Amino acid sequence: MVRSSPHAGPPRTADERLLILRPHILDGVSLASIAEQTGISTRSLTRWLATYRSSGPDALGVARRSDSGTHRLDPELVAFIEGTALGSPPPSITTITRRAAKVAAHKGWKPASYAVVRAIVAAIEPDLTTLAHGGTSAWRDKYELVWRRSSDLPNAMWQADHTELDILLRSTRKAPLRPWLTVVEDDHSRSICGYLLFDGAPSAMNTGLALRHAIWPKSDPAWPMCGIPDILYVDHGSDCTSSHLAQASHDLRMQIVYSTVARPQGRGKIERFFRTLSTQLLAELPGYLHPARGRKLPEPVLDIGELDDRIRQFIHEYNTRTHPEIKRSPKAAWLADGWLPRMPDTLESLDLLLISVAKPRLVQRDGIRFQGLRYLSPTLAGFVGKQVTIRYDPRDITEIRVFHNDKFVCKAVNPDHDNSVLSLKDIQAARVAQRKRVRSGLNERISVTARHRSTGQPPTPKPDTPRPEAKPKLKTYWEDR
Repeated sequence: MVRSSPHAGPPRTADERLLILRPHILDGVSLASIAEQTGISTRSLTRWLATYRSSGPDALGVARRSDSGTHRLDPELVAFIEGTALGSPPPSITTITRRAAKVAAHKGWKPASYAVVRAIVAAIEPDLTTLAHGGTSAWRDKYELVWRRSSDLPNAMWQADHTELDILLRSTRKAPLRPWLTVVEDDHSRSICGYLLFDGAPSAMNTGLALRHAIWPKSDPAWPMCGIPDILYVDHGSDCTSSHLAQASHDLRMQIVYSTVARPQGRGKIERFFRTLSTQLLAELPGYLHPARGRKLPEPVLDIGELDDRIRQFIHEYNTRTHPEIKRSPKAAWLADGWLPRMPDTLESLDLLLISVAKPRLVQRDGIRFQGLRYLSPTLAGFVGKQVTIRYDPRDITEIRVFHNDKFVCKAVNPDHDNSVLSLKDIQAARVAQRKRVRSGLNERISVTARHRSTGQPPTPKPDTPRPEAKPKLKTYWEDR
């Protein structure tokens, strides 16, 4: 009985046995899987493998009978079996065996048993199978060599990307908040140069704010990464392909390079940082969306400000610890030999990256009104009664920057919050809370009024409504009633 090779009897030749061991030797397929596919015991496969490793492939063969080879499958039948197995969708071994039997009977060939067909299919190259069944994209993602970008100097190329974090946060809304994170990473040193944690989908404004944070020097001296990169490598999202970002990159003399659509391999370094952040930080925080929990959602504990503090601390630790690939810390690699980064002239020039809506405001005698706040500056005295354009950082609207005819005028501050940080979301949340308090007070007063109106008054009886008489089916007369 033919068991597991295109030859009669158990596999005896060195080529036959090497063909069976090939998936394990080349692709790391377990011997248990091969044993299940071929019907050969794991003990025999282990013995063959030991012989192969100690004495080479020629030692795998044994003496054959004089009549061996008389039952060898026709090569064309083997090719037919392989071609059928590579069809899409892939047919079952039973189907392939049945089709091969018909061809063999028509041609007068020795038919292949189920075990032989299974062995032939199992011996097909994995990359060929992937291409046939998964298509070009699947083959490319698994087998195509990926060009990993590697810059020789700091700030030669930055990568920017977004990810939705696997954590739920407390929110002013009824539903918990699942935040997004934008990260800017230096390709040479693996340093995290800037980031932005935000609520909502990625936008041009959020990308600009993350770049602004990366480019301008931080207040923390332990975080020295800054400057304008020569190249900014981003994906093809609408936030990165906006005309405003293109104009800002032109003004800053920064080239934008877009990754190939549907091919994220080129952003492998920043994707690795996201995985590190998720496994080493988020997994240890309350509200983490653990895959093992299934549909059961955790209880949100942290708010977005608290998570922002945790991420900032994690980035500091990440930048200062030894990176396994570059064998030193990202911070040390970025500092290098004490080079000087290319910087913008002023912070005002970076406001081009703040993708805020151009909102005209009229300068009044008491300043500029925006979001219910009043902003003052002595410079505004010369612009009373004129239309200006304001730009702001949504994370901190205690100050705004004022432009007139596309030229920077001054920085105006809110005197009530000049020593604090107040975000636009803080104001919106406060408004929602205030509206709820007013609504609650209104409902309470309405209920009290209704209760007092009914005090001491008997309930008004409902008038008895007579039921309508049912109309008889037959016509009757008064005398008959």
